[in-house]
Amino acid sequence: MIGLAGTLALLVILGTLLGLFDRQHFSMRWLLVAVVLVMINDAALTRVYGLLPDMIGGEWNWQGKLLALAATLAIAALPVFGWRRMGLTLLQEPGSLKAAIPVAALYCAFFVVLALVFSGGQPSGEEIAFQLTMPGLEEELFYRGTLLFALDQAFTGSKRFLGVDWGWGAILSCFLFGMGHAFGFADGSFFFDPVIMALTAIPSLIAVWLRLRTGSVLLPVLLHNFGNSFSLLI
Repeated sequence: MIGLAGTLALLVILGTLLGLFDRQHFSMRWLLVAVVLVMINDAALTRVYGLLPDMIGGEWNWQGKLLALAATLAIAALPVFGWRRMGLTLLQEPGSLKAAIPVAALYCAFFVVLALVFSGGQPSGEEIAFQLTMPGLEEELFYRGTLLFALDQAFTGSKRFLGVDWGWGAILSCFLFGMGHAFGFADGSFFFDPVIMALTAIPSLIAVWLRLRTGSVLLPVLLHNFGNSFSLLI
């Protein structure tokens, strides 16, 4: 919880500073909505910090991921959000796949190289099943769905680049995704791993581009699970 508090403090500080430079396109209310979304997601992933019993068991966090996914779907169903606006649709923007497929191939190539450089041990069947499903479903629907939407409402200004409209919301969602993997609190102090930050935040920028270009989280989900599981299957 201390690590989460540190991440959220950074989000509020960075978000407020960015908002001060463009007040016309900034909503503090939506920035605080994003903060609450991260808090809900973290509570679900940790089974309310261990207060809920683990009814599924296993070596991997099936229950936490499923709870977080259920929370994301429930929030996306609220009228102020909306599944389609979150990108929770199988439909792709007309003509977008022609541009998206080469980018998807680049994403896959990134993880192929990582798998060849960082070879792992022999995975269990449970690990393979988990990595083929849970990370992409839960994380993409949250980070590239509800959280991205909330942050885009907090920062409505955007610039056209590489065929999509980029705002600070897209950048901050990638920042939070990277921080969720690379930043925390343990043994009485905060820690930060810049390598893990790069290996998670950079691919998330590609995933955001795909989400914005296609209007759907479908490709990001599939590619995320590919990236997590490829090294386990070779």
